[in-house]
Amino acid sequence: MSSNHQSADLKLTLRVWRQPDPSAPGKLVEYKLDSVSPDSSFLEMMDQLNEQLIAKGEAPVEFDHDCREGICGMCSMTINGIPHGPDRGTTTCQLHMRRFQDGETITIEPWRARAFPVVRDLVVDRSAFDRVIQAGGFISARAGSAPDANEIAIAKQVADYAMDAAACIGCGACVAACKNGSAMLFVAAKASHLNALPQGQPEKDRRVLAMVRTMDGEGFGNCTNFGECSAVCPKEISLDHIAHLNRDFLVASVKNYFSKVE
Repeated sequence: MSSNHQSADLKLTLRVWRQPDPSAPGKLVEYKLDSVSPDSSFLEMMDQLNEQLIAKGEAPVEFDHDCREGICGMCSMTINGIPHGPDRGTTTCQLHMRRFQDGETITIEPWRARAFPVVRDLVVDRSAFDRVIQAGGFISARAGSAPDANEIAIAKQVADYAMDAAACIGCGACVAACKNGSAMLFVAAKASHLNALPQGQPEKDRRVLAMVRTMDGEGFGNCTNFGECSAVCPKEISLDHIAHLNRDFLVASVKNYFSKVE
């Protein structure tokens, strides 16, 4: 056993954002929570808080969650000013209370972005992401039959690049971390994982133009390349995808302009 292993239960002060509905003003409310196991997850700690509130006849804290396995990205919380909390490459549901100290004060807020309006407490409306993906459309290439076992249809470097982009779970941490509320990392990842593959090439130009226009229309800010988005991304999506999206958008814009001129 490690010498710094933490076994004693924690006493915590939680400052949690409470907002009953989108039109009502919100505020940080302080709660005391005792007997928190350091082996519990952050969401289990939130469940413990809600059990305490319900026992007192108070409204529980609303927060999103689903898989609790770091796959879906629903567990969107800003913890001490950092989307998903202090651990890199980790979603909120994968964060454990051993990461915090006894007596610590933890501030818990929703994503902060104009395009992600608060629904209630820690729940935000991320449907803008859905509309960006819908704008990207689909691929029209026929899948065909199964390839031969020894056939390498796509170069490994290209396949790996597309797979890295496809790892994006669309949680919105990139938007919450960006001072401009930019969704460029999300849009770049969603575009890259289709545009990099041969199957996505026929719709590539249309896809990029439509996704970027939709992103702008939803009220996301511009990218100024500070890199906070990649730093908090639970899947550590690279900024290279943003550069790729910018190149694809420029090429598609030029093609679209000359097609209209002709």
